[in-house]
Amino acid sequence: MTTPRPISRVLVANRGEIAVRIIRACEELGIATVLAASEADLDSMAAKLADQTICIGPGAANRSYLSIPTLITAAQASGADALHPGYGFLAESAELAEACAAADITFVGPEARHIREMGNKLAARELAEKSGVPVLKGSPSVTSAQHAEELATQLGLPVMVKAAAGGGGRGMKIVHDLAQLPDTITTAFNEARTAFGDPTLYLERYIERSRHIEVQVFGDRHGNVVHVGERDCSLQRRHQKLIEEAPAPAISPAVRDAMREAALTLAGEIGYVGAGTVEFLYDVDAERFYFLEMNTRIQVEHPVSELITGLDLIQEQFLVAAGDELSFTQADVRPRGHAIECRITAEDPLRNFQPSVGTLRVWNPPVGTNVRVDTHCYPGYTVPVYYDSLLAKLIVYGPTRSQAIARAVSALDRFEIDGVPTTVPLLRYLLTAPEFAAGEMTTTLLEDLQQRFLAEAGVDVRG
Repeated sequence: MTTPRPISRVLVANRGEIAVRIIRACEELGIATVLAASEADLDSMAAKLADQTICIGPGAANRSYLSIPTLITAAQASGADALHPGYGFLAESAELAEACAAADITFVGPEARHIREMGNKLAARELAEKSGVPVLKGSPSVTSAQHAEELATQLGLPVMVKAAAGGGGRGMKIVHDLAQLPDTITTAFNEARTAFGDPTLYLERYIERSRHIEVQVFGDRHGNVVHVGERDCSLQRRHQKLIEEAPAPAISPAVRDAMREAALTLAGEIGYVGAGTVEFLYDVDAERFYFLEMNTRIQVEHPVSELITGLDLIQEQFLVAAGDELSFTQADVRPRGHAIECRITAEDPLRNFQPSVGTLRVWNPPVGTNVRVDTHCYPGYTVPVYYDSLLAKLIVYGPTRSQAIARAVSALDRFEIDGVPTTVPLLRYLLTAPEFAAGEMTTTLLEDLQQRFLAEAGVDVRG
């Protein structure tokens, strides 16, 4: 672990909108920025904004953004005394955090031990249980298909097959019938081994009507741990979020307070330092919540928490990494109003979210009061083939949830994009759905709304 010290120059070890976001935060803090960019990103907006750009390899992520030795060499060669991993790629790599420490580079993130502890979902479940945080009924690691059948029988169907080292929805499969289990275990095993290098699986009781609610936490090296409110991320496609909002609607004050306290308890118990997110599954019918996992990084959806609190969470990451106390206390966190974030991706919702690449002939984001667009795109930008299809995050604020929804719909209507298909039409449809207006989201609602969207668009949705 490096000794905390002031940060003067940071290697931004990421790309896209989060790289731009980090650079903007550093400009206000007076921190010089060095962008680690692949050959495919040398003409990116982040490259235009950074004080320096250093090429770290070809477009393929495994030869650039996912190479720890390359990133450490880039940091040393550019004179950077810190490294910010953003989200995705190596943001939750304990090995990267350790490599930074060995090279006397400040890692702008949690300690390696916390990344490792929370990176394994089975280990994280055990820590949550020991901390008194409610967890779903689950199993130990699965040793065979027969073992999985025995465990599923004990838990009761339906169950979720999960990869212990999983993330982003990979290695997760729902099983409603024991006859499906052998093939599901084989598929999940192979997927987990390929994606994470760790094939360990376990089972968890599956709740049919649930919501995905997460609490943003922040800790420093002085023993302070606070929460920054919660977010609802229930509108998901294959466990990938499309719309997030803060605060979470349609939950009781008692549940809201208990969820926030549970997140604080877990983060405090392990002495967590930096930005983290404690994720919960909320049983709509029972009005109970259960620990899912902890993400040891800044989240894609952090802007909605910023808009309702007035905090800059990226800047706070730098202050904490430098050894400072948090600039705010729990009493200072006074969420007000409502914020909604829409993820705009280069995918075609009329063709089963088929990813697209191409040049943005028109790129004209909406502007207006309480309308924020986090993006790396510009007119003439060519969407590369190598990476995630996220083009922008549209984030809006309103004094009330209904006003925030109306503002988001208006902003989507004014978002002019041409060159690649995007999710804008579907996002607008979701925001205007009666279920969303009523706060009746579940993690499976998007599937139903997507079918209605396709049917109304004249797309044949018959199997």
